[in-house]
Amino acid sequence: MTGGLALTVALAVLIGVSLGLLGGGGSILAVPLLVYVADLPAREAIATSLLVVGVTSVVGALPHARAGRVRWRTGLLFGAAGMAGAYAGGRLAAYVPAAVLLAGFAVMMLATATAMLRGRRTGPGRQRRELPMARVLLDGVLVGLVTGLVGAGGGFLVVPALALLGGLPMPVAVGTSLVVIAMKSFAGLAGYLSTVDIDPGLATAVTAAAVVGSLAGGRLAGRVPEAVLRAAFGWFVAAMGVFVLAQQLPEQLRTAPLPWTVATATVVVAVAVAGVRRRRQQVPPRPVSSDSNTTGHRQGSM
Repeated sequence: MTGGLALTVALAVLIGVSLGLLGGGGSILAVPLLVYVADLPAREAIATSLLVVGVTSVVGALPHARAGRVRWRTGLLFGAAGMAGAYAGGRLAAYVPAAVLLAGFAVMMLATATAMLRGRRTGPGRQRRELPMARVLLDGVLVGLVTGLVGAGGGFLVVPALALLGGLPMPVAVGTSLVVIAMKSFAGLAGYLSTVDIDPGLATAVTAAAVVGSLAGGRLAGRVPEAVLRAAFGWFVAAMGVFVLAQQLPEQLRTAPLPWTVATATVVVAVAVAGVRRRRQQVPPRPVSSDSNTTGHRQGSM
């Protein structure tokens, strides 16, 4: 047990590093860590992950707030709607089988990996000073519901929503996302605590390690190219999603090598194709030089 706890705490540092660098991804790492390394039941693992990510997000948001990288009105509005959805998701999770929760978590991981590898759209006309209130409330409730149900989908849904919908600069979107994640995580935790007990010793140790990781991630932010981070983390999340989804398959399918190999290859290829197509769409057409135009006219006249 001591060795498993030490490994869990050591790996929990990655949770904080992810939050500090990318403004999300804490629960994507925390739930598999607590289920497969700490050997917690699914509901207890999700509830513990919400506590860990909530506290770590509060600590990670402090330097962003001091630097003015938090859009408070947008964050509080989105977070309030997300809290309602997260609390409802946490209460609904008591009626959902553990295998279904983990399967939903795996699907969320694969969707997150695809979004990470595809990147974000950029272009004129997407900058807005204020987000539409109705859209913020709707997105907040939906993202919160997912967070409360499966303990995931926080930052990696909030950051793109803030960057795409409102045109917030990435540093501001990351800082605002941490405020939203903290609010939704605590609301989802409140929903779970009505039916789930948390090991206080394990939760404290994992949270402390994640906080240390978030401080390290904050120092690394800006030094590592965002595209490199997004691609590496996207592939890692895709692999973890496939692994978690495999664990929920019937015994016959888990032991059959050919179907599982085909399924894995299909998922990996689908994610890769999505990333390649998105990159091709972002590449601007090559300008035609004046020399080539002149040559073309000369050849045509001859």
